[in-house]
Amino acid sequence: MHDPSRLLPVACNQFRRRITRIATDALDLGRDVAEVASALEALEKLADSQISLLRSAQTAAETVQDANARVLDGAQRVGQSADATLGMVEETAAQLRETSAHAQTIASWVRSAIARMEELNETLTRVQAENAGIKSVAMQVNILAINAKIEAARAGDAGRGFAVVAEAINELSRRTAAASEGIGNAVGGLTGSIRALHDEAGAISTDADAVLTGATGTDAALGRMLGGLTQTRAAVTEIATRAAEVNSANASFGPAFRRMAEGMQQTSTEVHEATQKTRTLIIAGETIVQEAVELGGALADTAFIEAVKSAAEEVGQLFEAGISAGRISAGTLFETRYSPIAGSNPAQVMAPFTGFTDAVLPAVQERVLSLSPEIVFCAAVDRNGYLPTHNRKFSQPQGPDPVWNAANCRNRRIFNDRVGLRAGQSTAPFLLQIYRRDMGGGNFVLMKDLSAPIFVSGRHWGGLRLAYRM
Repeated sequence: MHDPSRLLPVACNQFRRRITRIATDALDLGRDVAEVASALEALEKLADSQISLLRSAQTAAETVQDANARVLDGAQRVGQSADATLGMVEETAAQLRETSAHAQTIASWVRSAIARMEELNETLTRVQAENAGIKSVAMQVNILAINAKIEAARAGDAGRGFAVVAEAINELSRRTAAASEGIGNAVGGLTGSIRALHDEAGAISTDADAVLTGATGTDAALGRMLGGLTQTRAAVTEIATRAAEVNSANASFGPAFRRMAEGMQQTSTEVHEATQKTRTLIIAGETIVQEAVELGGALADTAFIEAVKSAAEEVGQLFEAGISAGRISAGTLFETRYSPIAGSNPAQVMAPFTGFTDAVLPAVQERVLSLSPEIVFCAAVDRNGYLPTHNRKFSQPQGPDPVWNAANCRNRRIFNDRVGLRAGQSTAPFLLQIYRRDMGGGNFVLMKDLSAPIFVSGRHWGGLRLAYRM
């Protein structure tokens, strides 16, 4: 028979090996799930970003459709106005051409009248000359009649009959002279009237020529206006056609964007659910690791676990000593009022206890940091993930570059992500998390985050985080 006392150590060793294997497998699984979770989170952010872009595009498409509808309406109104204006201009051009034709007829008649007036004036000039000749002859006849009367008076009775004839000739010469004078006066007046009429006709002819010249220019301008309006109407028709095509295309954009957004929203929801499930798996894996270690499983992380638990206990003792020495009150140490540091990017804040932690934490944190080259940082956070005092290498003064600040100025910041909050709020003996650390500028590093709770006189203050490379 087998001795039970000999079998028990063997069984215990086998149990420990299995527990260790389970813990190791859980860590490996946790690493893989953490990578999947990180990919899902990135995908979720991308999906949310694409949804936002799709909604913006949908809004833009609706705006374009509204604007295009207004353009189409405006083009139609402009087209109607152009048609009305085109009709009025065509009517005006026709009236102007008709008026121009009348003006041409009048001008031709006036020019013809001027020519006839010039001919009549020449005739009157000749009549005036002939009338002057008649008047001269009448004067000569009158002189001859006077001489004849004188000779008849000298002849006595013998010349009495000749005196009668001379008197008749004298009377005829006087009448001829009077008629010639009247004719001269009439011809002179008629000549003056014809000259005035000629001058007025000349002015009318000049005005008619000006009217014809202006009408010709106006007709040319109206012709150009008609051409421009015709081109404008054609352009408006083209705009209306294109606007109708755009309106038709936009009408299909809205439903397409809506379907895409709905599909992307469904994808985002599914990704979010998958992310939540992976987080549940991560927590389950972390719990398995914790329980396996508590059951005696041996991990490569065991030394780190013991170190962080011891250091967390030491920090709690330093806090208690500070309260006892009056360096800080318990109320101030547990205060969660944070004051922003102006101009910081990424945002940094101060808590009432930050000055105290700056004085007491470096001694512990820097010592733990030197335990292994694999350790990246060791820093305490309160229950809200606020990290007041970081390692010296991560506590540089901020500069103008936010990417550099994110990697080198990590003190006085609130890390309220899943890992940071769980590290600050967990009261388990230790918590081992696997996550991708954001180093800024799109750089991520897969790490283990090991934390242990910090208690001050039995009151949970936060946790001490120890991060090291996988």
